[in-house]
Amino acid sequence: MRHLIAEVERGGRVESRHYGSVAIVDASGRDVLTLGDTSLAVFPRSTVKPLLALPLVESGAASRLKLTDAELAVICASHNGEEAHTQTVAGILQRVGQSVACLECGAHWPLGDKACHDLAAQGGHPSALHNNCSGKHAGLICLALDQQLDPENYVSPDHPVQQQVTAVLATMTDAVYDAQHRGMDGCSMPTYAIPLRQLALGFARFGASDMLEADRGKAAARLRAAIAAAPFMLAGTGRFDTRLITHFGRRVFCKMGAEGVMVAALPDVGLGIAIKVEDGANRAAEVALAALLQKIPTLTGSDEDQTFLASLSCAPLKTGTGGKSAASAHLKPSAGYRFFQAEPNPGLVKA
Repeated sequence: MRHLIAEVERGGRVESRHYGSVAIVDASGRDVLTLGDTSLAVFPRSTVKPLLALPLVESGAASRLKLTDAELAVICASHNGEEAHTQTVAGILQRVGQSVACLECGAHWPLGDKACHDLAAQGGHPSALHNNCSGKHAGLICLALDQQLDPENYVSPDHPVQQQVTAVLATMTDAVYDAQHRGMDGCSMPTYAIPLRQLALGFARFGASDMLEADRGKAAARLRAAIAAAPFMLAGTGRFDTRLITHFGRRVFCKMGAEGVMVAALPDVGLGIAIKVEDGANRAAEVALAALLQKIPTLTGSDEDQTFLASLSCAPLKTGTGGKSAASAHLKPSAGYRFFQAEPNPGLVKA
């Protein structure tokens, strides 16, 4: 069943509609909220980067390499390609005696508008460091070298590092990861289609360190703490992920993926959230998550939290001059979010 999750209004009229699905699951695997078809297999894309980083931390490699908060955060990032991001990734590679040539993610222009314009104005050309996934790739190279493995072709599904991180994904999400479900991500790594509900379960577990095996639980907590300490490294200037985590700190972890996939882990209330927008619009996934968080008073009960989330869940669309649209255009959650009043979940989610 299709579910309307976000709309664009202009001049008092609905101009565009975004449909999708939402799954909220607790760490024991209990469904808290289901909208749309959460059994539908979707490619999680970049949302799973923090799960892919778990073996680097739980194996002790991150400690042996003395990786900082900023370095761990950029390993989990889909970053803007700003100077701080590229320098941090380069520093990780230097620490293990590698250069940018070792990255197998390919190059693209920075995602951040200013970083892109600055690079072009200087007559520069993008390198693999500017790829929004370069941190993830640097982390996999670190894991391979720490285990005395040849990192070459680490993006292949048959490489031992890929097999390790894929096994972690399977354990965290209770989903099947095989060739039948495999595609290629934009950075040349494998990506596996799994049910949206299983993706939410993986992040409920990522936020519930005490329910994981000891080393994995410590690794998840370490990654969440690093990202909360360095949220700029996870995305960058003006990005939703960075803004949300800057405000909430350790209370909320979120990660945007390509094609309208969004996840969140809420450690204090033991929930994982996964959102998929049918048309791939990230803007709809962002307002959907902000609207969902507004409805969890045990997490976001303060006036300051509610005001901040309101600014994200009903966002004005700006003109080319930087002002609000003269037609009063804005992106907002659909009226469908009244589902909380119809289907309250005592103690977790209520109207």
